[in-house]
Amino acid sequence: MRNLSKMLAGASAAIAAASVLGLAGTAQAQTGAAALATPKATVAAGVETAVGLTLPLSCTGPVGVTGFPAPNGTNTNLKVAQRATASHPVVKLVGMWPPPSSDPQTFALSITCNNGKTGSENVVDESSPVVADFSGTGSDTIESVMDQFSADWNAKHSTGKLWSFDALNPICGSACQGDTIVTKHTSTDSTTCSQPRPFGSGAGIFALENTKSLGTTPCLDFARSSSGRATTDPTTISYITLAGDAVTVATQPGTHAPLNLLTTSVLQGIYNCTITKWNQIPGNSAGSGNTIIPMLPQSASGTRKFFLVTALGLPNTASSCVSTSATRQGAAGNADNTLEENEGVDPSLNMNTADVIFPFSVGKWIAQTFHSASCGTTTQCFANESGCTPTATTNLFGCNLHGTMALDSINGTAPTVGTGKSTTINPGFTAGFTRPLFEVVNAPQGTVPSNLAPLFGPTGFTCTSSTAKTDLKNYGFLVLPAGTAPGDCGSAG
Repeated sequence: MRNLSKMLAGASAAIAAASVLGLAGTAQAQTGAAALATPKATVAAGVETAVGLTLPLSCTGPVGVTGFPAPNGTNTNLKVAQRATASHPVVKLVGMWPPPSSDPQTFALSITCNNGKTGSENVVDESSPVVADFSGTGSDTIESVMDQFSADWNAKHSTGKLWSFDALNPICGSACQGDTIVTKHTSTDSTTCSQPRPFGSGAGIFALENTKSLGTTPCLDFARSSSGRATTDPTTISYITLAGDAVTVATQPGTHAPLNLLTTSVLQGIYNCTITKWNQIPGNSAGSGNTIIPMLPQSASGTRKFFLVTALGLPNTASSCVSTSATRQGAAGNADNTLEENEGVDPSLNMNTADVIFPFSVGKWIAQTFHSASCGTTTQCFANESGCTPTATTNLFGCNLHGTMALDSINGTAPTVGTGKSTTINPGFTAGFTRPLFEVVNAPQGTVPSNLAPLFGPTGFTCTSSTAKTDLKNYGFLVLPAGTAPGDCGSAG
């Protein structure tokens, strides 16, 4: 595989923060006798998406939308986002649509502008993706950018739509981990594609390898993965490169971690429990004899696997001093296995804050800190991602869940460069801690299936579309050169 650090250096020149790209609406509606036919959009229930609504001519914001299923804390978190302004003439409904009372069900929406202009839109709610669509699950790290890809792709495609189920239910979060999802259905509304929701990269890949079918159509078409191919992976699956990322450790304000002394060998000692106190780190006097509290995401996390196995050369297991609990610290929390990756607001990361240390995706942290909507309360956002409302200047998907955690240097190199919305992954970050991100598919190793090539291949949407490249930047990741060479966007291995 091509050295990712070199690719990051080549990509860094192109990484300027871009404003959130709005979805184009369909033809503008008119009112009165010359009114056009009511525009129509189709969505799938049970998966996060955004629908761009047609606005009346000369519409000025704010905009009110009525007629859609109201958020109810059970099966929908829909909200009106990115309200129209003179410079942003589009309004979106963002969130998860509920299973329809009859399949399909049409919601007749009314749009009202503050200047009295009105319009309408029909949204057709399917019980789940249809057989001709593409469905995937898996990694938390890239779930939000895949939600955005889905919204952008589906705005321009009436068939062969893209749907990406989040690692956790966006309404009830970890409280209903492993809830049932329906990844596809037939015209008879078959439940053959009903399955528990995969929680993370490893679970997503396992579900992909063991997917059922509706006739000759697989129930799952891809799995999101934030870790690369393992030696135990079969040659019947293929890893398609998507973007660049890095992983470092994050700590809380006032940390006892020696920020200029964290090295690969020190982190190995912390996570194999041979270094258990801060003053065991050579040259460190902070923290006196305080015990280090190392935390890890749950066992199916691709970020955890990359951090432990690839970056540190350790087994993908939580050693005796490491906790994987979202609510508790210390060895007593090991069995919980509930701590989701990249969630700095989780309670277990906000106890004994001077001593906590936790691996974090650099790209995800950038997206949360500089491009995501703020949470109403940390408790609300910890429970699910319904606690924030996107605006015209934030990403449509994902809340700011980093809390107060800050990213740390490793081996003397900082994980980010730039400030504010211009912050990007440091192309010179420590070798071994940079990584590609992948879409995994059921195909012979090293190949891209012909039906998925328009989406994920080297000449496909995610690698060549200016919209997709903007999405990747807004969600914190590095755009890689498109091609078939190892490490290029769209290359398979």
